[in-house]
Amino acid sequence: MNQGPSVGDLEPTRAESRRAARDRALELLYEAEAKGCTVDDVLGGLPVAPDALAVELARGVDAHRERLDEVLARRVAPRWSLHRLAAVDRAVLRIGAYELFQVPERSQALVINEAVVLARRFGSDDSPRFVNGVLSAVATEARPGGAASGLGEGGSESGG
Repeated sequence: MNQGPSVGDLEPTRAESRRAARDRALELLYEAEAKGCTVDDVLGGLPVAPDALAVELARGVDAHRERLDEVLARRVAPRWSLHRLAAVDRAVLRIGAYELFQVPERSQALVINEAVVLARRFGSDDSPRFVNGVLSAVATEARPGGAASGLGEGGSESGG
């Protein structure tokens, strides 16, 4: 006799929890950009704090936004301007680039795949392929020969 799913079956897996945190980080970055404020301003207005990974990603992107945008602009141009991209695509690219540069313990394949999943869920029909291509190019700069290369001080220590 089938009793239905057990409580343990209803708990999200680690991968599902991390994917949900990336979704939330994307939402935080999108909201901050739409409101013209910092991620910390957005976080300060929330009744419940998001998952630690969501906060790490959103704050990390916010802290390194200028450098991330420089790197991304080189990979998007000359066909397009970073600021002409849809805000969702821009936020997805920033998250992926941040992880490629600042979180070397997360594999390049994982980072790019998770960004493509975000682009598929929240972007346009062309977003997944575009995000994959741009982040693959960014990865050659962020991790030449598979080595880690940070954007400077303040990178995250958490694993992935």
